[in-house]
Amino acid sequence: MYKFLVFAGTVEGRQLACDLADAGVLVTASVATEYGEKIIAPREGLTVHQGRMGREEMEAFIRAEGFVQVVDATHPYAAEVSANIRAACQGAEVPCMRLLRESESAEETEDWVSVSSAAEAAEYLNHTEGNVLLTTGSKELKEFTAVRDYQTRLFARVLSTAESVLSCVELGFEGKNLICMQGPFSEELNTAMLRQIGASYMVTKETGHSGGFGAKLAAARKAGVKVIVIGRPLREEGLGPAAVRESLARTWNLPRLAEAGKTEIILAGMGMGSCGTMTVEAAEACREADVVLGAERMLEYPRALGKTVFASYKNEELKAYIDSHPEYRKVVILLSGDIGFYSGAKKLLRCLEGYPVKTMPGISSVVYFCGRLGISWEDVKLLSLHGKEGNLVGAAARNRKVFALTGGKDGVNRICRQLMEYGLSHVKLYVGERLSYPEERITQGSPKELSAQTFDSLCVVLIENMEAGALPVTHGLDDELFIRGKVPMTKSEVRSVSLSRLRLKSDSVVYDVGAGTGSVSIEMALQAWEGMVYAIEKNPDAVALIGENQRKFQAANIQVTEGLAPEAMEDLPAPTHAFIGGSSGNLKEIMELLLRKNPACRIVINTIALESMAETLSCLRSLPVTDVDIVSVSAARSKSVGRYHMMMGQNPVYIISCTGGPEGGPEHGDA
Repeated sequence: MYKFLVFAGTVEGRQLACDLADAGVLVTASVATEYGEKIIAPREGLTVHQGRMGREEMEAFIRAEGFVQVVDATHPYAAEVSANIRAACQGAEVPCMRLLRESESAEETEDWVSVSSAAEAAEYLNHTEGNVLLTTGSKELKEFTAVRDYQTRLFARVLSTAESVLSCVELGFEGKNLICMQGPFSEELNTAMLRQIGASYMVTKETGHSGGFGAKLAAARKAGVKVIVIGRPLREEGLGPAAVRESLARTWNLPRLAEAGKTEIILAGMGMGSCGTMTVEAAEACREADVVLGAERMLEYPRALGKTVFASYKNEELKAYIDSHPEYRKVVILLSGDIGFYSGAKKLLRCLEGYPVKTMPGISSVVYFCGRLGISWEDVKLLSLHGKEGNLVGAAARNRKVFALTGGKDGVNRICRQLMEYGLSHVKLYVGERLSYPEERITQGSPKELSAQTFDSLCVVLIENMEAGALPVTHGLDDELFIRGKVPMTKSEVRSVSLSRLRLKSDSVVYDVGAGTGSVSIEMALQAWEGMVYAIEKNPDAVALIGENQRKFQAANIQVTEGLAPEAMEDLPAPTHAFIGGSSGNLKEIMELLLRKNPACRIVINTIALESMAETLSCLRSLPVTDVDIVSVSAARSKSVGRYHMMMGQNPVYIISCTGGPEGGPEHGDA
């Protein structure tokens, strides 16, 4: 079995040593201090060697243990140690690989200055006034004793080990000027510390993401503190953490190491947003994460843990951040509520294809809100109006309970106005804002009572309609149910056959071209109540009638477009289905536009005049349609004449149906 030696002076080195052991290699992690030994997680195959070694000791150790590969994962500022490791490996004739910590340099501005050493930083500080936070560790503190009044001006942040504290005290750093803490340090904690000591300057090293360099710079900007950056002592040749794993796996045939080197991503449901509604599993994932990503409002808990965070809710930005930071092995992305309830997790999973992704459910807003109200939710109809349209009126008319996620500043007010407009003023609404936070607010009332109130742009609504009932699921409503006026209307019998030929689905997007009174639009809207119906009509009187019938039948999923087809259809969304009851001589142009918007559109046409029938047959011959069917419907209705019932015939109607497809052409001319 292979034996590897890793000089594990960084978090990347310690992680690599553990991954090598997990991959089946006998590995020794060499650390300088007792503290370094304590923070390496024990596992089978991993041995820790504690103590500093010179070049000769390193070479003797490598020879005695029979190591076949050495990895130098020491700190980027440990230039002398790295030089000794290279010389020792050359002497022992063992390959050495340098693992470089990812750099995070930035362009120098008036808010920060770059120096080459601790001594140069101390010299710079001798020409300044004000308190200084030193974040360079205990090893180079002696250089800063050259700063005048250093015992009162300088505040040293070092590891909380006995060795470190003793060396600081011997140099004169003690009491409030000695801060003993273990990182990592978040931007917020750095900011608070700078403000607490009244710092004017902060001294740091360019330690990359793993060393919290970015968090220090951000904190300094926020606190108005100038940063003195000690640059890396030399520019080395080497590989980043991911490249080291790939190279070792390839050279020594360690497939498990290649897998261990991959970034693991966890999509975790955050619950309502406060840490109190997080699952134990999600909270544990945050504690173990190298970095936590998510919308700004979700990062309070990981920041309190001192975790590195990145605030964004955009998929492309999240992926770009993960791609550019391979040093983060365990990444947690927090999503509001539950990942399966109107969550961005579905699109995010596609965006992160290629990464191993684990999902963790959370408490959804409907579960939390109904729990707060003491109302069961197993029979609730679920909707989201956040960033999209939904037939809330249709849902409220059919269901006793409807839960909706709202969007926009006047989202609740729009819902209230719509419910009143469509005859649902009797329903009861519950509105939840800032759920789970200290400022949580739950309001209840009628649409009229709530319509004038102000609510959060993001909130939830539960609608109770105790009068809800099942609506007809078959077509063919009685003609007398519609508000008629003097506008022609497609009769019930013809509507029934036409709609059966249309083959609607519950979420269809349908055009009703030449909508008339809107009887076909109404029936289509009731059938496709989760979809949308666009009623195109040129007659202003007919447009007004459609609106009246729409409100009567609570068909809020109809959008009336006044104008002549096909021009009036140009800007509408692509249809899945279309009914043409009147074309004003523009049938071919109308069908061409439908098929251009959706080549697979299902179309049903009604005609009475033979000339219109001839025009339709011509279109069927020339356009790419298939599944052509023509039916002639001749219906008669009884009429009471004295004590007799006479059958009164209606005009025969031709009902032509077809579907867009590649098989259109002249062969359908005799259909």
